[in-house]
Amino acid sequence: MPKYGLENTQNIVLLSHGGAGKTSLSEAMLFNAGANSRMGKVDDGSSTSDYDPEEAKRRISINLSLLPLIWRERKINIIDVPGYTDFVGEVKAGMRIANAALILTDSISGVEVGTEMVWNYCEEAKLPRLIIINKMDRENADFLKIAENIKAKLGARCVPMQLAIGSHTSFKGVIDLLTMKAYTGTPAKESEIPAELKAQAEASREKLTESIAEMDDKLIEKYLGGEQIGMEELTKTLRAGIAAGRIVPILASSALQNIGVNRVMDTVFEYLPAAKDQKISTTTGEVEPSENGPLAALVFKTTADPYVGKLTYLRVFSGVITSNSQVYNATQGAAERIGQLYQMRGKTQEPVAEIRAGDIGAVSKLNVTATGDTLTTQDKQVKLTPIVFPTPIFQEAVYPKTKTDVDKMGSALTRLAEEDPTLKVHRELGTGETILSGMGDTHLGVSAEKMLRKFGVNVELAIPKIAYRETITIPVPKAEHKHKKQSGGHGQYGHAVLELTPLPDRGPCEFTERVVGGRVPRNFFPAVEKGVVEAYNSGGLAGYPVIGIRATLYDGSYHEVDSSEICFKIAGSQAFKKGMLEGRPILLEPVMNLKVTVPNDLTGDIISDLNTKRARVMGMNPQGDTNTIEAQAPLSEVQRYTIDLKSMTQGRATYTLAFDHYEEVPANITQKLVAARQAEMAEKEKE
Repeated sequence: MPKYGLENTQNIVLLSHGGAGKTSLSEAMLFNAGANSRMGKVDDGSSTSDYDPEEAKRRISINLSLLPLIWRERKINIIDVPGYTDFVGEVKAGMRIANAALILTDSISGVEVGTEMVWNYCEEAKLPRLIIINKMDRENADFLKIAENIKAKLGARCVPMQLAIGSHTSFKGVIDLLTMKAYTGTPAKESEIPAELKAQAEASREKLTESIAEMDDKLIEKYLGGEQIGMEELTKTLRAGIAAGRIVPILASSALQNIGVNRVMDTVFEYLPAAKDQKISTTTGEVEPSENGPLAALVFKTTADPYVGKLTYLRVFSGVITSNSQVYNATQGAAERIGQLYQMRGKTQEPVAEIRAGDIGAVSKLNVTATGDTLTTQDKQVKLTPIVFPTPIFQEAVYPKTKTDVDKMGSALTRLAEEDPTLKVHRELGTGETILSGMGDTHLGVSAEKMLRKFGVNVELAIPKIAYRETITIPVPKAEHKHKKQSGGHGQYGHAVLELTPLPDRGPCEFTERVVGGRVPRNFFPAVEKGVVEAYNSGGLAGYPVIGIRATLYDGSYHEVDSSEICFKIAGSQAFKKGMLEGRPILLEPVMNLKVTVPNDLTGDIISDLNTKRARVMGMNPQGDTNTIEAQAPLSEVQRYTIDLKSMTQGRATYTLAFDHYEEVPANITQKLVAARQAEMAEKEKE
């Protein structure tokens, strides 16, 4: 097998709004390159990249998939990532290891929400890209109309490099505007431009030539002077312009009919940068890639399989990694043993002896390595810039369905979170629930199904309970309890007097003492404190945990024989509970900081909706065509905000949510919550 290095390896990520045909395009590419003997289909679950049972069932991509192929003696690693926004973590990982991107749009819908989102990601990452107007075989497909839509939405540097020949059932191929040749059929055959498209092709070529010439002072002089610009000058300048992100060519294809796909592959080969053209981003700055340099490999994906074990995907940016060797994990600060290396094609693993700089592969059963880690050598350490994953914004409570599931749920959730960095798991102390956080309801639904399929753990997802808190509003100068029992022999005696003071910042509760004259012996202070701390767990109003109170032990009494630690613990606990009821207790709810980034035309709708959610709008920052609304809202009102925002804006808005503080619950809502809590506790007592 020939060795493919930095010069002849390309890593191309396929990006789009969901349903634009990325997986179908990757199937056509694999077929054209001879990597597959037939084209798989998304609809019947036979595609190479959508191999996960969930993907076949839902007919959407859920996981990043690697699809290596050889085209014109160059290795091209196609990275197929999901288009659905809930799986944005896979998109971020795919972009971090790519040299360039292909952004697909639908031939009828044009630029959609997801298209704008991935375009902005490419802008941030400075990723060279091509745009493909796919599905030209659809009824009412219109190449020129969608090209204008792309230009209007994404900018004037998006310029057609091809024209479509026909559309729907008459879509035959494309016209290359640089060579002014037509390519029709499958496989594409070169021919003359159809007479009816000649004038359109000449006008479009003129626009393309002007766009290329504008990027070079000498060329623009030639162009304005009416001189002919040679093909070599045009292609060289176009290649440099694409690499710099100053021009984005628009192509046409029908992935399902495999028309125009060969020309897409040729354009990738001829115009998009190879691995050698991409500088390595490290924590100390950018460096040039080199096969002879120190090893630097980034782990961008981890999958956990109960049969195969842990499979770690990595991209080698510099140096060479070999099978059965030892490397150093610079992120974890530990040595790692490398077993057999693999080249991945969908779910198929092909053993390889090495992975060279610029290439992508996988290794199984690593011990300490996680997604985002850098594998290097201990003597010449390099630390690559890790992948920045978005923070989870949607939460659901996870409940095991059976006793067996209870025992296995914790380890299954941990392994899921290892596999997907956009999933987070924590236990909510106030409610006792296990909370799973992710990017949306579909993301968490898929994760629950994955738990059942991979780890045999059956769970239910539910809206999490709100972690309400209780506090007092007025000081209680004297909260007293005397624990006294006499039943033959030693009795029980403990007497504690507390002062309760509300804390202005409503932070964690505090315990102090100022006992004078030995009214309570010093050795019983910890017992009183223990009782008070236990009482924090359930307030007097609705049994929620207590915050924002300072309890001070200042008086009491004891019996030389009958007093014990347990007696003073009970006295402290009961005194605190009595004091809570006397301090005009109130319920507190978590209030969240909310930042919503929304298109200008939808800003009014979002603010109106926030007003119905008891939110306070704190400010607004305009940025181009969008506004960022900053607000504070009770968690109980914005728990399902992901779903609400999606339906209100068709997915055009994004938001972040973070806890800020606790605030008093309005009286009318408090009454309902207290009644519901009392009914719940009464039910538990019956059980």
